[in-house]
Amino acid sequence: MSFCLESTIIKPEKDKNINNVVVLLHGYGGDGRDISMLTLNWKRHLPNTIFICPDGHETCAINPSGFQWFDLTIDDPNYILKESLKAEKRLNKFLDQVKEEYNLNNKQIILSGFSQGCMLSINVGLTSEQDFNCIIGFSGKIINIENLKKRRKNLTDTLLIHGDLDDIVSPTHLLEAKDFLIREKVNVETHLIKNCGHNIPIEASSIALKYILKNI
Repeated sequence: MSFCLESTIIKPEKDKNINNVVVLLHGYGGDGRDISMLTLNWKRHLPNTIFICPDGHETCAINPSGFQWFDLTIDDPNYILKESLKAEKRLNKFLDQVKEEYNLNNKQIILSGFSQGCMLSINVGLTSEQDFNCIIGFSGKIINIENLKKRRKNLTDTLLIHGDLDDIVSPTHLLEAKDFLIREKVNVETHLIKNCGHNIPIEASSIALKYILKNI
């Protein structure tokens, strides 16, 4: 099957059975190949897991060689929410195709993303009719808390990681998301990485891997 989003796919070695899938969503202006670098360490510990890293459905407005999940050139919260809902629709279609292709269900899917990809992971992960295995977000935020509160349908376990020196997406958004998720009765774990900007350091990657291993 060809998916509705072009993807970088890292399959298990030696034709091992696929029991889980990690879907990794890149940040603004990136692509699936960029975010797939996370799998270099993870795959050694997850032999029955396939990693799928889709490209965003739109060419990035400020970096034509990369992609975006939604446009950020217009600084209007209502516009950004509207565009993110379009991305959700496309990602949900993509996830349905992944489940059909590999005969999996939501509980076998780990949704993870960086920055804009994290924002989308949270929204899609918590508005599905069924829980996912878990959500892992790096350096992101909740796009619109009031909107997500109205649409939340499940209690998928969530891990959020942020750098304390992030000057692109303020680390205060980590605290806002944590507060919201606790009030919504979602099991949430958060980590603030010291001396870290808007990136995924080895420490954050290791924390995420341990979380995945605990959940599967």
